[in-house]
Amino acid sequence: MSQVSPVAARIAALQQAGSALALLQATQELASCADASAAPVLVEVLGFNNPGAAVAAVNGLISLGTAAVEALLQLDPDNYGARAWAVRALAGIGDVRGLELLLDALGSDVAASVRRAAAKGLGQLQLGALAEAEQHQVRQRCLAALLAATADGEWVVRYAVAVGLESLAEGLSPDATELQQARNGLVTLSEATEDTPPVVQRRAKLALSRLEPQ
Repeated sequence: MSQVSPVAARIAALQQAGSALALLQATQELASCADASAAPVLVEVLGFNNPGAAVAAVNGLISLGTAAVEALLQLDPDNYGARAWAVRALAGIGDVRGLELLLDALGSDVAASVRRAAAKGLGQLQLGALAEAEQHQVRQRCLAALLAATADGEWVVRYAVAVGLESLAEGLSPDATELQQARNGLVTLSEATEDTPPVVQRRAKLALSRLEPQ
């Protein structure tokens, strides 16, 4: 008689969970196993309308890294709740395959928390495996979305945009066009206006100072 693997046992426990607390605990157990086969089940949890379990699933998916991306991209696009959590996971993973979902979320999601996660994620995509021309193309798309979001109606999103612009600009050559564009966006966020709280201004100024030539 074959033994059930530890991952299979945790998946079974999650699928048999009979209460919100049991689901949370089972998700935490599965998320901690660091096994790629858990990814599709963790993605399912994102749509269960259990915020605690969803947070645990997101953390588990981020820890799996690129191995979780395919499962995340196969989500039902009509399941808004699951999609919102998936944006957080993809932002944390930084895989370029999440680009389209992050762009769409920053530009059109109704929830400020989702737009905020997307803004940070677009600044932190891992582009090293791409050809130089592809890196440039992706960076331009991210930059355009972040610059558009400097006018977002929620300050928490604009704060994340400042973080995203700084992350995107780090490592660029001093004469790169994208670097100057990112700086211009940060200057906009650093200016004192009626709609821009001091915390956003300070974060943008910090980013500008960090991007100064050394």
